[in-house]
Amino acid sequence: MESSPAGEEEEGGGRFCASEHQHARYNPLRDDWVLVSAHRVKRPWQGQLEKPPPEDVPRWDPNNPLCPGATRANGEVNPQYKGTFVFPNDFPALQPDAPEPGDSDHPLFRAAAARGVCKVMCFHPWSDLTLPLMSLAEIRAVIDAWAELVAELGASYPWVQIFENKGAMMGCSNPHPHCQVWASSFLPNEARLEDRTQRQHLSQHGVPMLLEYAEQEARRKERLVVENADWLVLVPYWATWPYQTLLLPRRHVCRLQDLREGERDSLASIMQKLLIKYDNLFEISFPYSMGWHGAPTGPYLEEDCGHWQLHAHYYPPLLRSATVRKFMVGYEMLAQAQRDLTPEQAAEHLRSLPEVHYKQRAKEMS
Repeated sequence: MESSPAGEEEEGGGRFCASEHQHARYNPLRDDWVLVSAHRVKRPWQGQLEKPPPEDVPRWDPNNPLCPGATRANGEVNPQYKGTFVFPNDFPALQPDAPEPGDSDHPLFRAAAARGVCKVMCFHPWSDLTLPLMSLAEIRAVIDAWAELVAELGASYPWVQIFENKGAMMGCSNPHPHCQVWASSFLPNEARLEDRTQRQHLSQHGVPMLLEYAEQEARRKERLVVENADWLVLVPYWATWPYQTLLLPRRHVCRLQDLREGERDSLASIMQKLLIKYDNLFEISFPYSMGWHGAPTGPYLEEDCGHWQLHAHYYPPLLRSATVRKFMVGYEMLAQAQRDLTPEQAAEHLRSLPEVHYKQRAKEMS
């Protein structure tokens, strides 16, 4: 698929304007396209309205299995932890000792072994404190724990996926600040896809794709949300979700554990700024799914993975307000992704938001 450059005369008359005319954008990281239909955001909404997240989460609840001192489903009692807390998932999707499936009798019915471990990591002992409301030192502790887990599990497993589902809208059943870490004996689909596209880009252009992309976006500015000396956050040119962002280091870094001390501090700072802006957008605890992608581990530690660049994806579902979300259904499921405002418009909205949390502003005004 080939798209026309912005501003060129289109066949049929008129001058192309990205914020008014539908067009397709290429995502080189996934090797696919997204349909951008910014004019659709003007249509009246009569569909489902989401319930805003609760604002009265108790700081400590003895019946919450993620709280310090609480009893989990397997009968184990959590320690009285003061910082981060990591423990094996009581209901893991992957286990280390699963038997291998038998040989297939037909190429259309293939199965493969899938082994691994699943862990849960609590960010903080308080249930009413999310990442944007934590101190920089507390966020830095989370980053250090992430890096330790990737190094520890990555010594044995080829892929370690860190991800956070925040908010009931993203399937999170517990408001306590936490993430999950799944290590697998195989490269998942997204990892294999990004490995292929980044490898191809380096082979064809001589520079890691996302390193070049970060340099381009830092120069162009129009999709930047926030930046510092080591990191930048932007709404990708090819973003699918309304306020999707990509967190990128400026230096070539393959894995979380490769980050320098100063880069970890500046990562804590830029994460806090991004997440405060997210919460300020609709003045709620902003829902999203996020996760880190870095070079594969395990046996890949001995290979050249220079085509990889560490990055984090943030996928928030909200579109117009705290109660109106983007649904990926119909055309998106059966044809290709489609978005209702341009990435440039989304970036401008986020960029213009204050970097002081709305709850903190309310305290200062009261």
